[in-house]
Amino acid sequence: MFRRVIRPILTVSVLLATIAGFIYYFATHPAVRHQLAQTSPLTLATLFFLYLSVLVALSLVTLTTLRLCKISLPPSESLLLTMYATVVNFFGPLQSGPAFRGVYLKRKHNVDLKKYAAATLVFYALYAAFSGLFLLSGLFHWWLLIAAILAVAVLWYVRTTSISFFTRFQALDLNAIYALAAATLLQLAIVAVIYFVELRSIDHTISFGQAIIYAGAANFALFVSLTPGAIGFRESFLLFSRHLHHIDANTIVAANIIDRAMYIVLLTVIGVLIFGTHAQRRFQPKG
Repeated sequence: MFRRVIRPILTVSVLLATIAGFIYYFATHPAVRHQLAQTSPLTLATLFFLYLSVLVALSLVTLTTLRLCKISLPPSESLLLTMYATVVNFFGPLQSGPAFRGVYLKRKHNVDLKKYAAATLVFYALYAAFSGLFLLSGLFHWWLLIAAILAVAVLWYVRTTSISFFTRFQALDLNAIYALAAATLLQLAIVAVIYFVELRSIDHTISFGQAIIYAGAANFALFVSLTPGAIGFRESFLLFSRHLHHIDANTIVAANIIDRAMYIVLLTVIGVLIFGTHAQRRFQPKG
């Protein structure tokens, strides 16, 4: 009962404090307003296209995750489920998208939730590993090759031994893990390009290498997010990691304002598509 009362209050408090901080910072830093005014329509169109590409990559993540559960979905259904889960993930508490997917897949396709949870944890492990490589890429270039070799070795070890965590999959499909890794890397690569476009629209001296490090830091906000879209948490991660990507605070704030604005536009379009195609009926829980 205590958690049910405190958690929503904490979430709303952090969200409101963050919004107030954005408003105050925006009002007291004319340089940020000037930077935002320079964002071209072409940049905004490019960002929207890239965000649509992220949706496709996420639908591939869903398909490859389900391969570990021995379940296949039509690509169109996976994309529609991804769109719906994206909206839920933003507005729901504590990144609710995976939970929504689990409930839908259980009711519609009778997916074993234990297998799905284990497969989802594999995705999160890959997500964290790739994000960590992104974050450290500016410091340890040659370590990336060693890390990749170690990752392959670990996957091979998992495939050829009996580890209790993975026994739920009965016969672990190494190809499915490779496919999931590729889909995860594609998702994170597109996100890195999004950040690069946003940052370059503000500061033309920023390199793609800086954007990769920046993306690695931003991605880790997923694991501690309490607010919609990790508002406040992602910005904090980016500010605390400035000694790695060397991007100044004004640019970070301006880029995140652009990013939030474009994401809201994307969610609006997704909402129109969902309701326009009557997808809400398809995903309505059955009695």
